[in-house]
Amino acid sequence: MLLKTFGWSFAVTALGLVAAVFYGGWKAFGIVAILSILEISLSFDNAVVNAGILKKMNAFWQKIFLTIGVLIAVFGMRLVFPVVIVAVSAKMGPIEAVNLALNNKDRYQELVTDAHPAIAAFGGMFLLMIFLDFIFEDRDIQWLRWIERPLAKLGKVDMLSVCISLIVLLITSFTFATHAHQHGGAHADKAQTVLIAGIAGLITYMVVGGLSGYFEDKLEAEEEREHEAEEAAARTGKPRSAVQLAGQAAFFMFLYLEVLDASFSFDGVIGAFAITNDIVLMALGLGIGAMYVRSLTVYLVRQGTLDDYVYLEHGAHYAIGALAVILMVTIRYEINEVVTGLVGVVLIAWSFWSSVRRNRALAAEGGGDAGSAAKTEISSGV
Repeated sequence: MLLKTFGWSFAVTALGLVAAVFYGGWKAFGIVAILSILEISLSFDNAVVNAGILKKMNAFWQKIFLTIGVLIAVFGMRLVFPVVIVAVSAKMGPIEAVNLALNNKDRYQELVTDAHPAIAAFGGMFLLMIFLDFIFEDRDIQWLRWIERPLAKLGKVDMLSVCISLIVLLITSFTFATHAHQHGGAHADKAQTVLIAGIAGLITYMVVGGLSGYFEDKLEAEEEREHEAEEAAARTGKPRSAVQLAGQAAFFMFLYLEVLDASFSFDGVIGAFAITNDIVLMALGLGIGAMYVRSLTVYLVRQGTLDDYVYLEHGAHYAIGALAVILMVTIRYEINEVVTGLVGVVLIAWSFWSSVRRNRALAAEGGGDAGSAAKTEISSGV
């Protein structure tokens, strides 16, 4: 079962790591491995969300998502998008950016380093909004209850996450501007760039969130319409064509999944810039990670065990929050890329172990369904 589900992922991993060794030696091997783990860690909740929606679709639409959808995710978001980021930030054409990355690494590194404040501000704000919207939401199951419970109460204030993100951006921009002026003002003009890039990251998140909400509303409307049609058919005794309604609902599911997948993969792409500026290593690492996200989605659908490890989603979002902070800090200070990569791994491992301990405790008490587990969480906390 595991080999059948993860076979392609294992093959891509082996090829990607071998390519990394030939490309840049064992250091490149380590960076690609960390990027792969980072992408898997950040995208595990993506796989969970995908699986929860994908299981409602028929075999045809599942195949469409797991083929065409994966092509869009792997080659579109993980491979093409990093080139676009570099091209836009360095004000050059995408072909020129690719040629520079492959043939003139020193110049490419110089351009990417020069553009790093804007990239970090854009990505940091996007990731920060993902984290804040998650942590301010009231949830039945809480992992670190001493943090999540009071923050969930604060989250009842409208637009709080946007306000906090803008305050963080203003502080970061002001700090960067002060630092630039104290050192001769060589980078003083970039303070404005940081501010604009951060606002652009915030707008991008809100647009993606708006599109996701739009498709989700469409999906709910289609499901409600289908339910009403079934009741009408039952009253009249006339047969109804379920194919068209199912097709419409599945189509909206597919669009919704693509928007979700793009938003989740975006944080992996942005987070990768905190680890390496090498476009080749980035493509290898994120490509390997994206394949495991596909395999995890298939595995979760086939096994039907989405609720087994309930804290993993929390751990993934804490990792996103940590990356957001790191990216904003790297606008002025350098942080070792190994530290950046390991933060997410540690948080995911911690949340996984907490989930295992929770499951063992429930089993010791005689088991129970998801509802009783939720009641246990609420009554005892973590």
